[in-house]
Amino acid sequence: MSKAIYVVDGARTPFLKSRNRPGPFSASDLATAAGKSLLIRQPFAPDELDEVILGCAAPSVDEVNIGRVAALRMGCGQKVPGWTVMRNCASGMQALDSGVANMLSGRSNLVLAGGVDALSRVPLLYSDVMVLWFSNFMAAKSPLARAAMFLKLKPTQLLAPVIGLMKGLTDPYVGLLMGQTAENLAYRFGISRGEMDEFAARSHVRVIRAQESGFFSEAHDGLAPEISPIYDDRGDLFKDDDGVRKDSTVENLAKLKPFFDRKYGNVTAGNSSQITDGATWLVLATDEAVKRHDLKPLGRIVDSQWAGLDPAQMGLGPVHAATPLLKRHGLRLDGPDRWEINEAFAAQVLGCLAAWKEDKYCREELGLDRAMGEIDPQKLNVDGGAIALGHPVGASGARIVLHLLHALKRARGKRGIASICIGGGLGGAMLVEAL
Repeated sequence: MSKAIYVVDGARTPFLKSRNRPGPFSASDLATAAGKSLLIRQPFAPDELDEVILGCAAPSVDEVNIGRVAALRMGCGQKVPGWTVMRNCASGMQALDSGVANMLSGRSNLVLAGGVDALSRVPLLYSDVMVLWFSNFMAAKSPLARAAMFLKLKPTQLLAPVIGLMKGLTDPYVGLLMGQTAENLAYRFGISRGEMDEFAARSHVRVIRAQESGFFSEAHDGLAPEISPIYDDRGDLFKDDDGVRKDSTVENLAKLKPFFDRKYGNVTAGNSSQITDGATWLVLATDEAVKRHDLKPLGRIVDSQWAGLDPAQMGLGPVHAATPLLKRHGLRLDGPDRWEINEAFAAQVLGCLAAWKEDKYCREELGLDRAMGEIDPQKLNVDGGAIALGHPVGASGARIVLHLLHALKRARGKRGIASICIGGGLGGAMLVEAL
């Protein structure tokens, strides 16, 4: 980059698992709560920000341009621009990258960027047939005509809801649910059900260990806590990620039935990421802003990369995005001190690791001479990931960048890569450096 872009601080809400009903917080509630707790500990006023950028994959219709809504609710004032970006699972990472781009161009020096989604509140929809019935009913010009419309109403056919979340998690180009693309990777690389369940169980174990050690909720290594507790309107406190389960053992996970391919598949709810609500913010600053406000950065964003690939193989996005990033900086797979690869599905992360180890894939798909090699398991997702924590789609890309910097500081490491697969056949990666 032409100039240094620093990460000064960051915070997120607890990630709250969907309970098959609307959660206690809207997306703007989550973004506002995390942002307020982050901004209140900064030496600058909220209205001194140059802009607020928020990634969100599923904003509510009453929170249009949710980035602006959150900026106003956080007290940034009317003059601070707030805007929203969307790149599916990487919306939060895209917000960071958009902030970086504006800072490199000289348009901004101090940016609040992050991501949010309240997936439990994605609405149920009426079918097109039912919408047409409503339209015809309203167009009827007499009480008799309207009464006749009710004779045409077939409740079991017309009132069956369309699940908006399932529509959103289905690729419109290839017609596959995201979980079905994970099944594709499992088949391609011969990933077994046992390997998936073992990876998923390890994610829960690592999150539990991190929670018990206070890595998420307590200050450490000179850093403020990663999680900022949040209260609902009844005064109930939410202070921890609540999707992790101590009983998610390999033995218990093996009892679950496949969800996306019920006859031949191996991807289950247990070895997939959870439907979750949550928000994450990071404060980005240039040298000028660091000096002006006497900021103490925790790290810097060194570089980023986006890539495209077959939507039916979208889970391999991290391979296609991180590989050119590694090459550009003369790094091998074992070069970074820490890795975060978002755990959309166990099969997806395992598929990425398998692709890097395969000569054929690296030659034919990445244009390399040979296989890239392996990532040390002790460097990858050291505190678990989305299988145990959850995947609020818009927030996850920002969360893995924030947590990567925390993990690097704790390990006295220097460089790390955060990477994420993206619905639609995309991948994103960021190289960061701890200070």
